[in-house]
Amino acid sequence: MSKDQAIVASQRVADILAERILSGDLAPGARIKQDELAEELETSRIPVRDALRMLEARGLVTMRANAGARVTSLTRRDLEVSYEIRERIEPLLLADSVPHLTDEDIADLRGVMDRNEQTDDIDEAIALGREFHWITYRRHNTPLLAQIVERVWDTTQSYRRAYMKLAMGGANEGAGRTHDIEHQLLFDAIAKREVETAQAALVMHIRRTRTALVRYGHLLSGSAGEAIPFPPPVLDAVE
Repeated sequence: MSKDQAIVASQRVADILAERILSGDLAPGARIKQDELAEELETSRIPVRDALRMLEARGLVTMRANAGARVTSLTRRDLEVSYEIRERIEPLLLADSVPHLTDEDIADLRGVMDRNEQTDDIDEAIALGREFHWITYRRHNTPLLAQIVERVWDTTQSYRRAYMKLAMGGANEGAGRTHDIEHQLLFDAIAKREVETAQAALVMHIRRTRTALVRYGHLLSGSAGEAIPFPPPVLDAVE
């Protein structure tokens, strides 16, 4: 196998694994057996090993000597800090993007919101929520910030899915409405190119989620340094 072929093979494995993790097929803490994965994907262990290193760099996989690879699990404190990071840096990414968003971008945002209002499918709702935010960031010129934000989104997505299942399943009927209202406020500010107002709406949106995590923290077993059980029983819709 040539060097280029090896890179392609590793990227293919990484893409497949990332999709399984982000879709919830592989839950936090799940062990990734390299031999079985190589056999399933009809490749050698080398592309699998290289793919795991790629995903470790993205924060999706944790690798330890003599313990193999597992899907990254967050502690209760990790999850809270992740949202604190989002609260601080996503407004910067938004401010860099909003002045350059086109009318087509705004139309795309409106389309995502319309589709979200029509869906009762959890996986689609999660994908649409992510699409909405990344459209708002698409005209940024700060790739380092975007990389940090994407990593935080990736490492918290499985937990976000678990929360959404509870909220959309009727555990908290008002959570979804609050989420939609917050998106509407953010959209209105962006459509008017009101950067500071949009930043304030985004901070409120992320802060509500962080507050919800703290509020229901007593329902999570273990200390702040122990991995959160999956799925965690949080009742507010989060993003």
